[in-house]
Amino acid sequence: MTDNELMEEVKRGRVEKLAVLFERYHVLLYNFFLRMSGNRQNSEDLVQEVFARILKYRTTFQGESKFSVWMYKIAHNAHHDHLRKRRETFSLEDSYDEVPGIQESPPDKAERKAEAALMAKALSRLPAKKQEIIILSRFHDLKYREIANLTGYPEGTIKATVHRAIRELADIYGRLTKEACRHEV
Repeated sequence: MTDNELMEEVKRGRVEKLAVLFERYHVLLYNFFLRMSGNRQNSEDLVQEVFARILKYRTTFQGESKFSVWMYKIAHNAHHDHLRKRRETFSLEDSYDEVPGIQESPPDKAERKAEAALMAKALSRLPAKKQEIIILSRFHDLKYREIANLTGYPEGTIKATVHRAIRELADIYGRLTKEACRHEV
């Protein structure tokens, strides 16, 4: 069954079908929250919150767009509610897990880990709006139209924000790389 078909079943009261959607999306949601907050426990809690909200608001699912867009809208709102409650800012330094199944030599692994840490640090220095849009478009492969639907910003604004955020991210990453090289010498 497609995601939308499963959600329609959940909407009709077959809530056990939500388990299938959970299996399909809990890792993606966890990674989304981890990249946004850098905190593993909060990310796990937010995944649970999203699925609790999906169950609670299941009758509002219209099926006009993909389930994943509706789910990320709920995730977006849950994350913002969480930040409003906690007023915390987290570092993304350790938020990138290793890719399973890839065998690397220790030097390559160390270099990749260092690059990932620098990228996470650079990403964490972007404003929250740009962080979220970059994460959704680049790490979760959402289309600009889908991001526009879930954030409420016009699609043109999303495109422009992604373009500016990538340039800004590249600049920050470049500066961090230069700093790291100076510290190694």
